[in-house]
Amino acid sequence: MTTLDVPGECCKPPDSLNQTKSNPSERGNVGFLPVLAGVSCFLLFQYSVALWRLTQSSGGMMNKFSILAREKYLGFLVAENLLMLVAYGLLALSGALLIQPMVAVLSQRCKYRGIRVQVFMSLLLAAMVHGFFMLRLVDTRPYFLGDADFGHWYYQILNIIPASMKGASHLVLFQILPLFVLASSSVWHFRRQGKIARVALALVAVVAAAWFGLQRIQWKPSSARSENGKPFNVIILGSDSLRGDRIGASGYKPRRADGLAASGVSPAIDKLAENSANFELCYTPIASTLESGVSLMASQYPQTHGLRHMYPDRKTIEAAKAKTTPMARLLRERGYDTAAIGDWCAGYYEIMPLGFEHISVSSFDNFKIYMSQAVVMAHFVIPLYFDHPLGYRIFPQLGSFAQFVTPEVVTRRVEDRLAAVSKTDKPFFWHVFYSCNHLPYRTPEPYNTMFSDPSYQGPNQHGVDFDIDSFIGGTDLESKWQALPPAEIEQIRALYDGATRQFDDAVARVLAAVKRHGLENNTILIITADHGDDLYEPGVTLGHGLTFNGGLQANHVPLVIHVPGTAPKVIPETVRVIDIMPTLADLIGVPKPDDWEGQSFAPWLGENATPEWRPFYGETGFPFIQFRVPGAERPSLPPMDEMNYIDADYNYQFVLKEEYRERLVEAKQRCLRTRHWKLVCTPTADGGRHFSLYQIAKDPHGESDLSAERQEVLIPMKSALERWMDHHKETPISGIFPNGEPE
Repeated sequence: MTTLDVPGECCKPPDSLNQTKSNPSERGNVGFLPVLAGVSCFLLFQYSVALWRLTQSSGGMMNKFSILAREKYLGFLVAENLLMLVAYGLLALSGALLIQPMVAVLSQRCKYRGIRVQVFMSLLLAAMVHGFFMLRLVDTRPYFLGDADFGHWYYQILNIIPASMKGASHLVLFQILPLFVLASSSVWHFRRQGKIARVALALVAVVAAAWFGLQRIQWKPSSARSENGKPFNVIILGSDSLRGDRIGASGYKPRRADGLAASGVSPAIDKLAENSANFELCYTPIASTLESGVSLMASQYPQTHGLRHMYPDRKTIEAAKAKTTPMARLLRERGYDTAAIGDWCAGYYEIMPLGFEHISVSSFDNFKIYMSQAVVMAHFVIPLYFDHPLGYRIFPQLGSFAQFVTPEVVTRRVEDRLAAVSKTDKPFFWHVFYSCNHLPYRTPEPYNTMFSDPSYQGPNQHGVDFDIDSFIGGTDLESKWQALPPAEIEQIRALYDGATRQFDDAVARVLAAVKRHGLENNTILIITADHGDDLYEPGVTLGHGLTFNGGLQANHVPLVIHVPGTAPKVIPETVRVIDIMPTLADLIGVPKPDDWEGQSFAPWLGENATPEWRPFYGETGFPFIQFRVPGAERPSLPPMDEMNYIDADYNYQFVLKEEYRERLVEAKQRCLRTRHWKLVCTPTADGGRHFSLYQIAKDPHGESDLSAERQEVLIPMKSALERWMDHHKETPISGIFPNGEPE
């Protein structure tokens, strides 16, 4: 039969007939499968790049744990990479639905409309959408980008926009435009459906919009309700490694004071301190997060609760739980909402919950978590497209990954929780703990350049140049870090100041939320830390909990306590982290357990009581670096990756090998500080003890040992320190010096 024999087609030319049959896309009927194929090709390329990236990153690490991951846990790594295919599949389906209308529009205007062209168009559009979201990442979640990425030409495109227009332009580009494209795509698909399907889709859209709206509504308590008689709430805000002498309230001023740096490193904390009790000298008994955190909440010295280093086994943790009565447990029994909220530095609450009912922190010290996190970050489509509540429901582990739980995420969680708790009359006790000030002091813009020299272009530009292999595979970093030139040291200190400002901005947002929800009149606010950090003072380099050489900056933490209704004051006398919970117990009206070792200073907050100097007793933590001590040969200990192993029976935690537990404790330095003096005990390789004595006012960095010249000070302090070390008995300053402390 010829074309002339076809009814109704006799008047059409052959070319027109052929196009009508072979190009349904001319009417906008682009098939879903060709679009899905194009998007899938792009994602397959991304998957291949991720596998290559993971291989390259793990191959460059040569510490024992990375080698172990490749040799013993290869099956787990393979399984994790296969699990990522679920994410790629979801992205392929959603991407195809989003892009299909675009392909239909382009196909109508394109001379070539075959399936291959549709596949190619879809691949290009997928790449363009991916590029847009990568650019959007710089604006919304820059913490996912590495230092090198920040300087890439592609991300500098945003700098073309004038600073005065960035706010509005970014709103249009990264908020309104994606919503418009999504809405247009939804309408396109909606119009192609039948009547029943349209009704169903409309109902789903209405329900989703209503649910989304309800999640955003924040009901405020009635302002007419009286705050009198309500129980105190407590929020403890801390930043890991925040030094007590590096905030404005302590008198610290950064070297740079122009632009954003003009208001200092801690304007919000400083303002709070002006209306609060500001303790100038507060010390933690051990400058290590897990151990110090337990000492804070359970009011016990490490030698009492039993956590002497950051790699305990299950038995040690269970024993510590049995020995302690943490404040959160006491308040939870009295009807308080108790919550620990934080990022990766707060991960110790996963190991030692300390009585908190709600724990929202990032996991750490779990080898499988480390490996899983490495896989996810290699597959960069995961942080790019799944860093949101729905993504956390699909991949729950994302909610605890360190790269996902950033300080920004922590602050949002606190704000949301305050909005929820303000609707109830339930009192709350929360510990909100950030990682801002922890090494390597890596923060996003503008914090990483706020206090630094604008002309600096060295290796510590965005964070401390930190080699993890050297850190965990050797104990000889002292010599390397001591060799840094002054310009590098100043840059590192500037990075630290920027990290403090990042924490301060988070504090400002939390304080604003407390006020916004009408909770300021019955909420006790505390600013503190787990420990400080050495920043190249005389006798030290970097780190914390490693030595009592130099000053006490690694154990000195800020302490600002705001109690509504009490007069502000500055208290120069020494207090300890273990004293904070007994003080809160007195303020709230909770009986203090017998196993608490701290002493309340609640009376000092009033007008009549006179503060008194208290002794500080402390010990060092895990010996990542063994600093040299003049006149003492220290016991030899191997590096971290030799002393620890991965305990598969204890959730794959890093655990100290049994043969090193006693050796590590015996090698610890101990310290006793009174009002005027500091005594340091350093165990020696022959089993002895070396003591050095320093006069704090004249020698704050411990550069001149006076143990030989001032025997009248050394002898009683040595007896008191050994009494604390060997018999776990604390001697007050009046007991050390019955006739008064010599100056």
